[in-house]
Amino acid sequence: MSGAGSDRPRASRPGPAASPPGWDGLTSQRGTELLASAAAMRAAGDSLDRVGQRLRRDGAAPDELAAVLTATALREKAAPKFGANARAMLFTQAGLEQASRLPVAELHALRFAGANAVADLGCGLGAESLAFLRAGLAVRAVELDPLTADFAAHNLSVEATSMRAGGDGAPTHDVLTGDATELGAGSADAVFLDPARRTAGHRDTRRLASSDDYSPSLDFAFGAARAARFGGIKLGPGLDRELIPDDAEAQWVSVDGQVVEMGLWFGDTARPGIRRSAAVLRRDAGLVGARAATAGDAAASSDAPVWHELSAAADFPDADTRDLGEYLIEPDGAVIRARLIGKLAAELDAGMIHDGIAYLTADRATPTPFGQVFRILEELPAREKDLKRALAARGIGRLEIKKRGVDVDPAALRTRLRLKGAGAATLILSRSANRHIALLAERC
Repeated sequence: MSGAGSDRPRASRPGPAASPPGWDGLTSQRGTELLASAAAMRAAGDSLDRVGQRLRRDGAAPDELAAVLTATALREKAAPKFGANARAMLFTQAGLEQASRLPVAELHALRFAGANAVADLGCGLGAESLAFLRAGLAVRAVELDPLTADFAAHNLSVEATSMRAGGDGAPTHDVLTGDATELGAGSADAVFLDPARRTAGHRDTRRLASSDDYSPSLDFAFGAARAARFGGIKLGPGLDRELIPDDAEAQWVSVDGQVVEMGLWFGDTARPGIRRSAAVLRRDAGLVGARAATAGDAAASSDAPVWHELSAAADFPDADTRDLGEYLIEPDGAVIRARLIGKLAAELDAGMIHDGIAYLTADRATPTPFGQVFRILEELPAREKDLKRALAARGIGRLEIKKRGVDVDPAALRTRLRLKGAGAATLILSRSANRHIALLAERC
C-alpha cells in the first residue's frame, strides 16, 4: 500500500473523543422524555428558541437543554438522509455528516444476500447496521467512540422494536464499544468496514490527508474483508486508484449528481466479471436505458428513487473524438470516476469532444440516467470580451456556467460578464479540436 513503512510524521488516528456536556444523558429515560417534549412542540410549530424557553421553565438544566436542542435540530437535519426514521434516532454532527444515506445503506445490504450475520466494524451511528437488520441479517456492530456507540445502540434498538411491533420479528443485534482491530468479526460470516477518514471528534472534524492514517487501516480493512465469505469496504470516491486491489469490485456511487462514495467488494459480494461499476441514484424513474443496480428487475413506484448501473470487467477505453454534434452529454461523476465514459459513449452513439475531457457529443438526444444531456443552441465566441457582447445581445441574465479542460473560475467569470436580461441558458466552456469553445446550450 502506498506510503507503508515511510518515516514521515503521521497524523493522530481517530479515536474516542470527550462527550459534550449533557449528551450522555440523551439515551436515559429523562433524555427520552425531554426529546419527546421537544418533538411535540416542534410539530406544533414552535421554534427551537421557544422550545428551549419552555423546557428551561420546566426545569431542564443548561447542559441537558443544550444537548436536547442540538439533538432535535440534528434529527430534522437528518431527514433527507434517513427519512421518517430520523425522528427517533440520535446523531452527532460529525456522525451525521459521515453517515451513509438510507438508500445507499440499503444498496450495501443487498450485497450481503445469503449471509447470516454481518460484522459492521466501525459502525458509526449505525446507518449500515440498520439496513442490515431490515434485510434480515444479524448484526455485530463495533464502534470505537463510546458516545457514538451508545447512539448506534439506541438507533438499532428503535429499529428492532419497530420491526417487532410490525409482526416481522427482528434479527439479533449487538453493539460493542472498542477497537475493531481487537474485537474483530466474531462468528459473523460477513464483514463491512467504513474506516474513519476524519480526525476524532463529534463536530468540526477534518479530513485526513493520507489513507495511511485511516482507522482502522486499509491493510486491516482489506484483510478483514478478504477473510470473510462476504466482505465490503466503504471509502471516499477520491481514493487513489492505485490502492484498489485487483481482487475487488470497485463501485462508485452517485446520488442526485453528487458522487458520495466508492465501495470495494470482495468474496461473494463481488460479482463475477465485474471490476468497475457506477451506481447512480436518480429521482426520475422513467429514463430510457435504466437498469436496476442489483440482480433482478423489481418494480418501483413512480415517485421512488431508482438505482441505475453501468459496469464493465475493467476500465473501459475512451471513445474516439469527433466533431461537435447537436447534443453534448456531461457524464455523471460516478461514470467518470469508474472510467466508464467510453462505455456510455458506445451506448449513446457518441464521441469525445477532445482527448482526456469528459464531455461527449452526439447527433441525437438519448435519455440516460448516467449523464445530463444538453442541446447545443449555438457556438459563441470564446474570447471573453466577445462572449460578453454575444450574451448581452441575446438578453441572457441568468447563466449556468459549466467547464472542463479550461482554466476558468465560473463565479468570477459570471461577475465579469455583468449579465442582464430575462433570458436563461447554460454556457459550456471546453476544448474541441485543439481550440477553446463556448457553447450556449439548454438542458434536455
